[in-house]
Amino acid sequence: MSPTATLRPRREQQRHAGTSKELPIHMKRLPFFVSLLLAASVIPAAAQGTSSSPAQRPAASAAPSSAKVAVIAFQAAVTQTNEFQRDFADLQKKYDPRRQQIKSLSDEIDNLTKQLQADDAKLTEDQRVAQSRTIDEKKKQLDRDTQDAQSDFQGDMQELMNKVANKVGAVMTDYAEKHGYTLVLDGGDQQNPTVLYAADATNITKAIIEAYNLKAGIPAPPAAQQGAGGPGVDAPQPQK
Repeated sequence: MSPTATLRPRREQQRHAGTSKELPIHMKRLPFFVSLLLAASVIPAAAQGTSSSPAQRPAASAAPSSAKVAVIAFQAAVTQTNEFQRDFADLQKKYDPRRQQIKSLSDEIDNLTKQLQADDAKLTEDQRVAQSRTIDEKKKQLDRDTQDAQSDFQGDMQELMNKVANKVGAVMTDYAEKHGYTLVLDGGDQQNPTVLYAADATNITKAIIEAYNLKAGIPAPPAAQQGAGGPGVDAPQPQK
């Protein structure tokens, strides 16, 4: 990938979806796996007494309460919050100078390579070797700078994901309890799906995003910044 590509999230861990393959999160699923499981059944009462008399036999167990299940694309919920979109835009700005430095070095290597090819017939063997060595050294520097920038960006990105995910998880738990859900499944993992079918009415992703934005009190970012935080953020790749 060109060193000018947009910085991409980190060696993700198992990452998320619901965004382009939503953010292609080229980011793996967070270790923060959200599933909410409350009591879904009633434990039968223990039998009392030992007499064989029918009058003293244990009462029939209470029928299990019916489960109320919801589905959420958790990573999508995290990355579509106003807070994540705002902070991701700030993160992109933070790395813009390094991205420009990488681009400048890449352009310099391209120009030196073209110059060497154009002047090949005019150069002595020593000149040719010296210029080739200069190009190779700059390519190695480009690789190091790109890898360092990518590693640093991925670290900051993972920190941002975890920070917002923890708070979105708390909002989701509160929402599930208030609405009587006994089980919440993450239906956003398209690579390793655990939810093969769910009615639209069970999807609480949008409701959680709205509840989180209301609680956080953070306004939506400008239109130009929206969508920048999806799981498809590319990091610059080392020059081959």
